[in-house]
Amino acid sequence: MSNDGPLNPKRLFGRHRRKIAPFEIPEHPGNDADAAALEKWSRAKASNFNQHVIGYGALAEGEWKKAEIPEPNLKNMRNYRIERIREQLRQHDLAGIYLYDPLNVRYATDTTNMQIWTMHNPVRACFVATDGPVILFDFHNCEHLSNHSEVVDEVHPGIGWFYFEAGDRTDELAKKWAAVTSDMLKQHGGGNNRLAFDQIDSHGIPHLQSLGIDVIYGEGVMEEARKVKSHDEIICMRRAIIACEAAMHEMENRLQPGMSENDLWSILHAENIRRGGEWIETRLLSSGPRTNPWFQESSARVIEDGDLVAFDTDLIGAYGFCCDISRTWLAGNGLPTNEQRSLYQLAMEQIDHNREMLAPGGSFRDLSFRGKNLPDEYLANRYSVLFHGVGLCDEYPAIRYPSDWDNVGYEGLLEPGMVVCVESYVGRHGGHEGVKLEDQILITNEGYEQLSSYPLDDRLMGK
Repeated sequence: MSNDGPLNPKRLFGRHRRKIAPFEIPEHPGNDADAAALEKWSRAKASNFNQHVIGYGALAEGEWKKAEIPEPNLKNMRNYRIERIREQLRQHDLAGIYLYDPLNVRYATDTTNMQIWTMHNPVRACFVATDGPVILFDFHNCEHLSNHSEVVDEVHPGIGWFYFEAGDRTDELAKKWAAVTSDMLKQHGGGNNRLAFDQIDSHGIPHLQSLGIDVIYGEGVMEEARKVKSHDEIICMRRAIIACEAAMHEMENRLQPGMSENDLWSILHAENIRRGGEWIETRLLSSGPRTNPWFQESSARVIEDGDLVAFDTDLIGAYGFCCDISRTWLAGNGLPTNEQRSLYQLAMEQIDHNREMLAPGGSFRDLSFRGKNLPDEYLANRYSVLFHGVGLCDEYPAIRYPSDWDNVGYEGLLEPGMVVCVESYVGRHGGHEGVKLEDQILITNEGYEQLSSYPLDDRLMGK
């Protein structure tokens, strides 16, 4: 394959589609129209039925209206995100970035396609030129899924060069993919051969390098771009949290001894989907003795009267935003034990103290070492972080306990527009139960605003 001359989509991909204007739905051209006219109409019609165009439905919209959360300007949000990426690309002297992580593709294009499946089957990718187009490479016959997004300039069928799709032709197709990438970089890279990748299978790298492409680690580019949210992204996140907490209310209202952990967890999943949510990243819900140590996922265990039930939502909700909220409830109608109240009190104190530290300019190291620690008998079972960023998923930064700083800690500063979660897990080493609490917090110009508002358990607080 020649690398000379401009990118020729037909030569490289077999077929190609330049973006049509989103939402333009022409009249049917008639059954006698030529193939090109019918194709144009079909794709325009498909864009109108895209899930992101249809919206989230009466249930979610009604809850958002009641909460007085306005509509986001998605066009502004998409343009903001592209500029955030390009700002990072310029800072690092990169010709562009090639994205495979579905969350990074979502950030760059606001398009989706089988998000979980494409996390482990790399059939979908996006090239963002520093000074040039946004080119999406999508799965077989899926070009119509990006018609709603004005930031996507071109769509091509992707080249799958992983073993499931390529078999013993993996190296051949990886070489073809590298040649396509080289042609694209020559056309849109401005002579710069430094191309970043968020994720790339190792057997493709030598083919890129043989064509003179410098393969640069790009995950940091995307995390830095994603860390500061725009006004419209915060509106989307507020809406996602409203929907998440409505689902949590359904869970709490239906919690009763005799149901299984899986029964209870399925309510959150179903209510998230009803409100247009997308998936749940974990299944972190446990009860009674399974709450200590943490990180047991939901099971067939039957919840008993008087059990603590702890969970972490970890869900991807409306607009693709993560809602990462943890609560612990007391099952049944009785009163908690002194041990349960003590665990809950420690967790509340840690959350309250650490929340009050949040402000723009706060250093990660300072948050780690001035944050409220745990008594020695609980420290062995500590959560992995005191704070972490959140956006389309758990994101940069991860701020550790002081005891973990030397091994994995890193410095940085909080900025207005960042959103972080404040975490606490309290469970005595070798103890019977544990308590998990977590809230989602926006860093503002003045300090912070708590975005999550789900009430704590009155009985466990001693009320």
